[in-house]
Amino acid sequence: MSTTAGDNIPIEGLDVSVYEIPTDQVESDGTLTWDSTTMVLVRARAGGRTGIGYTYAGPAAATVISSKLAGVVKGRDALAVGASWDAMVHAIRNLGRPGIVGTAISAVDVALWDLKARLLNVPLVVAIDAFHETVPIYGSGGFTSYTLATLADQLAGWVEAGIPRVKMKVGRHPEQDGDRLRVALDAIGGRATLFVDANGAYQRKQALAWARCYAEAGVTWLEEPVSSDDLEGLHLLVEHGPPGLDITAGEYGYDLPYFQRMLDARAVDCLQADVTRCGGITGFLMVGALCDARGMDLSAHCAPQVSAHACTAIWHLRHLEYFHDHERIERIFFDGVLEPEPGGVLRPDRSRPGLGLEFKEADAARFAT
Repeated sequence: MSTTAGDNIPIEGLDVSVYEIPTDQVESDGTLTWDSTTMVLVRARAGGRTGIGYTYAGPAAATVISSKLAGVVKGRDALAVGASWDAMVHAIRNLGRPGIVGTAISAVDVALWDLKARLLNVPLVVAIDAFHETVPIYGSGGFTSYTLATLADQLAGWVEAGIPRVKMKVGRHPEQDGDRLRVALDAIGGRATLFVDANGAYQRKQALAWARCYAEAGVTWLEEPVSSDDLEGLHLLVEHGPPGLDITAGEYGYDLPYFQRMLDARAVDCLQADVTRCGGITGFLMVGALCDARGMDLSAHCAPQVSAHACTAIWHLRHLEYFHDHERIERIFFDGVLEPEPGGVLRPDRSRPGLGLEFKEADAARFAT
């Protein structure tokens, strides 16, 4: 018998796994260096189906899920994802919402949305009532640890794949950013728009000077020129930065008040949110509603195989970050990954239920911790 939205199907349980995947080389941005990425993967079971969700966070997120959240959602209706999300948020009051707990809730929420869609035998874009058929993407990497040749090759590769927007990291060694900018512009050869991301590395006046330099070079996107906690500094850049250069931040938001504060401070021209941090698909749609109320665009941060589906339900959608590390990991871990199409878009597969992903357990096993 087929499942309908009127059925009540109890969640049987959650299975949680942690994987640490080495990067293909040491990577750095304006403020951090890393050589591996950790994925926490959740599988939610109900009615003979399994939903997949994940977050890129520390192993402690798995502890929160197994010790706290699994018991909260067990027995609840798998078709009532919002009710489970609400129960999780209430249950973690004494643990604190931002940070690890936020990523844990996000991973479970994604798994529950995938599970619901699979139970209904519909693609996730149908379950969440999509506005869009496709989602624009931009190629993202360009790490400060790259040689100039590697930087040029990566950016040119995205352009050759038909992606008309690319991003590189800046700010770790400001004295080198001028050379890196020239190499990047030569590599894309006017065939794509260049974005830059400082990851909060600049001070306010320094950021303003670089904003003018980047705008003169044709850069249209300056991400986290100062710390995302410096709302006054971000507002300074929004108010006094050059026309045509959008100031953006928000990837470190874990709850709705964070985004509300950023918007109230008029700290960004375009808001960012990460579906694997901000409360999953449920939280991401709430952030989208804040943007809709202001007529402001929302851009999704990373995790492209989940974000592509979530983005289709965002009215004021700008684009999605097609991040090198996550794109690489998701190819290793899943069958059914979405491939960029000409024009630089991802198109969720409406012929497959849920996220359309199947976990390649044998391939992932070597990364298990």
